[in-house]
Amino acid sequence: MRDVEAGTLGAIFRTARPKQWVKNLFVAAPLVFARHLGDGHAAPRAAAALAIFCALSSAVYFWNDVIDVEKDRAHPKKRHRPIAAGHLSLASGRIIAAALAAGGLALASLVSLPFAACALAYLTLNLAYSWKLKHIVYVDVLTIAAGFLLRTGGGALAIEVEASPYLLVCTALLATFLGFGKRLHELRQAGARGITRATLASYRDEVLEGAMWATGSATLLAYGLYTRAPHTLAFFGPGNMIYTAPFVAFGLMRFVHILRRAGGDSPTDEMLRDPWFMLNLVAFGATAVFIIYR
Repeated sequence: MRDVEAGTLGAIFRTARPKQWVKNLFVAAPLVFARHLGDGHAAPRAAAALAIFCALSSAVYFWNDVIDVEKDRAHPKKRHRPIAAGHLSLASGRIIAAALAAGGLALASLVSLPFAACALAYLTLNLAYSWKLKHIVYVDVLTIAAGFLLRTGGGALAIEVEASPYLLVCTALLATFLGFGKRLHELRQAGARGITRATLASYRDEVLEGAMWATGSATLLAYGLYTRAPHTLAFFGPGNMIYTAPFVAFGLMRFVHILRRAGGDSPTDEMLRDPWFMLNLVAFGATAVFIIYR
């Protein structure tokens, strides 16, 4: 009996995709850049917002695995997912998805009504993505970017600060860059294996690569403009934030390198296992925090 219970809990844990919760760190970005990291009122609210987005994103993963169960069973890697493999029933998947969604929204309403509205918009958008939008060429990538915008906007609403337009623009461009890169990798893998699905068949390699370079360049330009903006200079000190720009440039180029060498794994997953990318990310965070809070 204990083995069965442990197996079920393990299946639930794997379906929740805790490794993907790192994406929800965008919820904490307004807390850091608004200089509220040590605020006894704002920090707990940001932590609660982060936990709520983790619950909502896991609800979406459960829902996605339920509606895609037949497709996942035919996929060489996704067939090992607990619901596709039969380790977790469809009924259990639906119940857990509903419980996580309802619980997350209920907790969001305790933070604030504007934040709850943002959380509901995030959940609705991602359910629509799982159901339909991921099958529409280019709309799928833009939907992913919109999800990151809602994370950042939700973080600002949770601590009751105004989200910087530069922060939102950089978030949208970065998420779009990563989305195009992920689709480019999927397209190349599909071509190598002879596997084609409707959405990938509508993409073109050269168009995706051009879009990725364009959004990557725009991300670096927008961040550079942010470091020189009058508000930034007044808030963080003249010229100080420009020292974080090389880390952004290296991170973008490292992702391109990872994309070119990646095998069957998603480049967005692979970059979190890349020691140079993670070292650069830590260095960026440490430098930014030092400049902002020194």
